[in-house]
Amino acid sequence: MRKEKSEMLFHEIYGSYYNVIAAVLSEAVNGTLEDRKIRKIIQEKDFDESILNIPDKLVGGNWHLLTEDYETPLMSEPKIHLTMLQKRWLKSILLDPRIKLFQPDDDGLKDLEPLFSPEMVVYYDQNRDGDPYTEPIYVENFRSVLEAIHSGQWIDISYETARGKKAHYICHPKSIEYSQKDDKFRVRISLDLDRPETDRVLNISRIIACNEIMDDRDMESCRDKSNPKLLSAGIQKRSLTLEVTDERNGLERILFHFSHLEKETKKLDSQIYRLKLVYDASDETEMLIRILSFGPKIKVIEPEDFIVKIRERLLKQQTTLTEK
Repeated sequence: MRKEKSEMLFHEIYGSYYNVIAAVLSEAVNGTLEDRKIRKIIQEKDFDESILNIPDKLVGGNWHLLTEDYETPLMSEPKIHLTMLQKRWLKSILLDPRIKLFQPDDDGLKDLEPLFSPEMVVYYDQNRDGDPYTEPIYVENFRSVLEAIHSGQWIDISYETARGKKAHYICHPKSIEYSQKDDKFRVRISLDLDRPETDRVLNISRIIACNEIMDDRDMESCRDKSNPKLLSAGIQKRSLTLEVTDERNGLERILFHFSHLEKETKKLDSQIYRLKLVYDASDETEMLIRILSFGPKIKVIEPEDFIVKIRERLLKQQTTLTEK
């Protein structure tokens, strides 16, 4: 019986330890290595506990890669080359429409056949109303937000709320977040960098237009009293306090589900946690549905009006089931 050879998709040499050592040796080849820099590279690229053994093994250890004067026998910087299988795998990943939003560099991969197509990937436990990743308006708005984040500039956003109302934000985009459960991208914005309470989270799919990216001079004119839209347009924030029972990784799943929201977690005992969530008031109906989906693992503590709405929805469901 012939034994088939199999190639690992990514060999261990592409792991963090090898990358750390390659970065250290590159500094040594260029003559810029010192003890402080070794520790800095290890802290930035690897786990903290590696500091305990990597420097000793590199300098005067049994690896024979560095001398005590931080010189190396290597003549050139270490390079790690990809195999054909790895390149085809990367080509497959770059076909994902979500990845394409970031305009990744596919240099050297354009003429390769992908290892698999996006249609071969099946997602489970995920909502079907994900963002329209290939629609031109969505792509344009996403990249405008991303550019504003990278440049640190302010942006003028026209937005449609969950209730169909129009909102207008002159804001500073801070970060983009992805919800695997909802299959949606959201952007965290600030209406005033000196006031964290003005932060909002917007669904990128609800952005109607990103009208312009503004520099600081334009922002000063927008702060004029005759133009109140800077802070007046916004969505009211609400908080929700829950009691979570951590059974079958329940806490981990709930935190992952609400990863896009501002939150505080406090352990009450071995299995019970207190969780506070901050959300947009316009998303309250969606929050009700999400909370109910976790069943008895979640208990709403406050506010009282949210508890009343939970009871009303449960009674309505019970009545519907009885009638059927």
